[in-house]
Amino acid sequence: MEKHLIEIKNQLTELERLATTIETLGEQWNLPMNFCLSLNLVLEELVTNIIFYGFPQGGEHLIQIEFMLDKTTLQLTVIDDGIAFNPLSKEDPDLKASVEDRAIGGLGIHFVKTIMDSVRYERSNKKNVLIMTKSVAV
Repeated sequence: MEKHLIEIKNQLTELERLATTIETLGEQWNLPMNFCLSLNLVLEELVTNIIFYGFPQGGEHLIQIEFMLDKTTLQLTVIDDGIAFNPLSKEDPDLKASVEDRAIGGLGIHFVKTIMDSVRYERSNKKNVLIMTKSVAV
């Protein structure tokens, strides 16, 4: 099993470092480019939401992202100490509604649920823990 952990600050500038990490792991673990692009989209959406909404009190916080590759399945775990929020409890957006009638927001979480094979949330030790898996097409 291959593992990698990255800790980033709750700042948007850290998204570039996260994208570089995904690119590097993709090369090291021989992951398909489109797979890595999907992972980057998922993590960018999640981390952006955590940064914007997870810390209303402000201050510097760390967001942990663990990558674990077990043969043909990648598990991503995102951990933050922001306010409790289960993104899976958010109702899916009505994609059939016109743009004018559609509520603002919610597409990022929809992308996460659509792209990943499984997504589960837990609150543990006052931290949000989002565990996702995705099969790697070989």
